Amino acid sequence: MADVGIVIDSEFARLAERLERLADMELGELLDLVGSEVESQTRRRIESEKSDPITGDEWAEWSDDYKPTRHSGHSLLEGEGDLLESITFEVDNDAVVVGTNLIYGAIHQFGGEEVDIPIEARPYLGLSEENEDDILAIVDQWIDDQLLEAA
Repeated sequence: MADVGIVIDSEFARLAERLERLADMELGELLDLVGSEVESQTRRRIESEKSDPITGDEWAEWSDDYKPTRHSGHSLLEGEGDLLESITFEVDNDAVVVGTNLIYGAIHQFGGEEVDIPIEARPYLGLSEENEDDILAIVDQWIDDQLLEAA
């Protein structure tokens, strides 16, 4: 039987050290990049995509009762632009939270049935597969950049 072995040399040790430094890095910059991207994706969804990020289903149109109250230029979830402008992100420890502090933002996201408001859900928060791909590309690039700096 032939002997089989592995030689751990200084290159392996150098790579292990680089990976260890990467694991210990402050993620604030990365989380800011991800938060900014998801905020932008959410704003784009409200402004132009008008669809559920998870299912891809288009949002329901205004109800027949509500439609006459909309003025020209008021598209779904835009009105005066308050919801759009309220979309922000916060970095919270090792997570990013994207959303709005407007109460009616939850009603649009989940629908108003639970609180007796006749509004259909028009989910605008969440990640589509394309959104996830964009975020993975940002994370991948950030890791590459960190490894180059650690070299």
